Amino acid sequence: MALIKSISGIRGTIGGRPGESLSPVDIVKFAAAFGTWIKRRNSKKILSMVIGRDARKTGPMVSGLIISSLRSMGINIIDLGMATTPTVELAVTGSVAAGGIIVTASHNPAEWNALKLLNEKGEFLSSDDGLAVLQIADSEDFEFVAGDLTGSLLTDSSWGQKHINQILELDLVNVKEIKSSGISVAIDCINSVGGIILPDLLKSLGINNIYELNSTPDGNFAHNPEPLPDNLKGISEFVCKVKADVGFVVDPDVDRLAIICEDGSMFGEEYTLVSVADYILKHTPGSTVSNLSSTKALKDVTGKYGCNHYSSAVGEVNVVEEMKKSEAVIGGEGNGGIIYPKLHYGRDALVGIALFLSHLATSRIKCSSLRQFYPDYVISKKKLNLSSAIDFRMITDAVKGQFQDHLIDERDGLWIGHKNGWVQIRKSNTEPIMRIYAEGRTSKEADDMANRVIEIVVKL
Repeated sequence: MALIKSISGIRGTIGGRPGESLSPVDIVKFAAAFGTWIKRRNSKKILSMVIGRDARKTGPMVSGLIISSLRSMGINIIDLGMATTPTVELAVTGSVAAGGIIVTASHNPAEWNALKLLNEKGEFLSSDDGLAVLQIADSEDFEFVAGDLTGSLLTDSSWGQKHINQILELDLVNVKEIKSSGISVAIDCINSVGGIILPDLLKSLGINNIYELNSTPDGNFAHNPEPLPDNLKGISEFVCKVKADVGFVVDPDVDRLAIICEDGSMFGEEYTLVSVADYILKHTPGSTVSNLSSTKALKDVTGKYGCNHYSSAVGEVNVVEEMKKSEAVIGGEGNGGIIYPKLHYGRDALVGIALFLSHLATSRIKCSSLRQFYPDYVISKKKLNLSSAIDFRMITDAVKGQFQDHLIDERDGLWIGHKNGWVQIRKSNTEPIMRIYAEGRTSKEADDMANRVIEIVVKL
């Protein structure tokens, strides 16, 4: 059993003892803490919050506990039922709500669930705000209202279509070109909420030939839900079998997008953002943002248009903060997360699909050929167990001392730039391990860089 509390919310495996897993007690306590935080930052007497969930089998139970807890605090609830994370984000601002909660453990296995917290902007909480919620939960500093003051409950299933409509209204979503291109699309929705909205989105974009895999939103995940190459063999074979021009894979809450080429090859999770940014910059030049653990290819593509690329610490909230600061036209993370400010400041696989199809349709080339336009980089990901007796600062100082002639960034662990990429070490917030990520032009170059850092650490 596991329970992880962080500034972005609470997540864990269902079942077990309170405080050791995501039990009903923990769900109610954390929902009440967030409701208290929402009420304290609002002068309005009448407040509403938006709730949505992915298709996990535990979703109705977890969502029900959250809704009952918040209503017991006098907060009105707008329940979207099964909805994607970006749909809930849009619904918060569209409903002028005080905040929102998405019941999803994102790419975690089916036995996990979680509460993702949104402020009134439909964005994830800052570190300070998240810490405040955790403190309220720890102290149980909340109270409930009398029965006659209980908040109302409104069920609203309209936001999926509203989300699609807003995407269709974007200037750079070229429905005419997509429709005329005759592109055929295969999708893998892992039997979660993507199966509800992706077919409707594709039909609205003018796609006539849609081949569906794992589209029934019953929570029976057909494979490991994280959209990584090892988990996508089924869709890769499916794309070739149905002779689709492109394949799209989303995670259970549809905020990450992986792309499969027409020959079954992986477009590359890191290159989802790179390709969409290329299309955006071609029409609306401006700055771009990605986190420090994302590929250098985005910086290269941004430079091709004479624009500036900025980096941020890992975490969606950090990327969004840097995007606002630099007035970026596109940003996101190398895990397939697209953030397009023209729509909203949140990772959104749906807008990513619409923009990528516009790019592919206007390019008039195969998906695999489009991938060849971008520089090749390879990221090596390794980890080391950390002894509690070792000071992480001592590790970063030792590594930094061996790379004094390199570009150094210490906003998120230790990041070291080199000619063909970078290496980064970060201490995990949830496990007693250190992550070592390195990028190079080849697997050997990336592995060599990561192993060099590991050798320095092991000597300590």
